[in-house]
Amino acid sequence: MKFINDYHYELPEDLIAQHPLEQRDQSRLMVIDRQRLDISHYQFFELPQWLHPGDCLVLNDTRVLSARLIGHRVKTGGKWEGLFLGETSDGHWRIICQTRGKLRIGERIALHPVEGVMGSVGELNLELRSRESDGSWLATLQEKQSTEKILNGYGRVPLPPYVKRETDSAEDRARYQTVYGCQPGAVAAPTAGLHFTEKMLEQLRRKRVEIAYVTLHVGRGTFKPITTSDIQDHQLHHEWGNLPDKSAQQILECRERGGKVVAVGTTTLRLLESVACRGRLTGWSGETDLYIRPPYNFRVVDSLLTNFHLPKTTLLVLVSAFAGNEFVRQAYQAAIEKRYRFFSYGDAMLIR
Repeated sequence: MKFINDYHYELPEDLIAQHPLEQRDQSRLMVIDRQRLDISHYQFFELPQWLHPGDCLVLNDTRVLSARLIGHRVKTGGKWEGLFLGETSDGHWRIICQTRGKLRIGERIALHPVEGVMGSVGELNLELRSRESDGSWLATLQEKQSTEKILNGYGRVPLPPYVKRETDSAEDRARYQTVYGCQPGAVAAPTAGLHFTEKMLEQLRRKRVEIAYVTLHVGRGTFKPITTSDIQDHQLHHEWGNLPDKSAQQILECRERGGKVVAVGTTTLRLLESVACRGRLTGWSGETDLYIRPPYNFRVVDSLLTNFHLPKTTLLVLVSAFAGNEFVRQAYQAAIEKRYRFFSYGDAMLIR
C-alpha cells in the first residue's frame, strides 16, 4: 500500500502566490539533481544554462478557456455559478453548476456578461437538459452563437480555488496563459509554462535546443485531492491530448542523438508517457487517464520542469514517482524554509 499521508506537507498560507510576478521569468527556480541528491537555487531566467544543444524542450500548447460562468436562476433569481467543461458533438454544453437549492431539468440560467468585454450584450440563457453520472449537467443555449464568442463575452478566467479573489482581472486574462498557448480547451493552466517568455524561447532556439509542442487540455480534476487512504485506489480523470507526428519525430531524434527530453509540466509528461506506454512513440490523439504513481518506469522524459503542487494530489504523487518521495519532501521543505512562492502563480522546480 502507498499511503496518501506520505504525500502531505504543511504550507504557510502566505506562501500561496495570489498574483503573478511583474515579469514572467523573474520567478525563482529550484534545481534538484536526482543522482547527486543536490538542491540548488536560481532565478527562472537562468534556465537556459541547464539545457544543452540537442536537448528537446516539450511544451503543452493548450490555451485556457474563459470557462467560469456567473449568472442567476431565471425562476428564483438565486445566484448561480458554473464551469464550462466542453461541448458535445451535438452542440450541448457540459457544465458544472453551483447554487443553493436543487436544480431541475428544464430550468433556465441567465448568464451575466463580463463588463467591458467585446461580444457581451445583455444576459444569455442556458437551459439545463440532463444530469450526468459525474454530477455535471448538459445544457443548451437558447440563442445561437458560437461557443468561442460566448465564452469570450460571458466567461471569466477559471482561477484555482486557492487564489482568493471574487473575480478575474485583466492581469489574470493575460497571465493565466502561456505565451505559446494556441489550442483552446483547458479549464486550468499548464502552470510550469507560465514562466516562459518569447525572448527565452528564442534564446533556447539560438542555443540549438529543439522545441516541440504537444496538447493536453487540463481538466477540472487537476486540483482534486486524493481522498482514499491508499493512493492506488484513486481514480484519475480523463483529459484529451494530442501528440503531433512532427513532435514525436523531434523527440525520437533527440533520444537517438543522446539529448535530454525535458517535459515542461506534469501535463506534458503525462501525455508523452500515455503515448509511450502504448508502444513506439508516434503521433496520437485521444483521451488519457494515465495515473503515474510509484513505482513507475518512465519511458520518454529525462527531466521535468514543474511548479510546486498541492499536498495529497496526483500531481505531487507524479513528481514523487519521478524524483523519489523522500527527496521531494526535502526539496519542498527547503522551498518553504527559503520562502518560495507556491502553486499556479508561484515558482518553479527543475528535476534533473
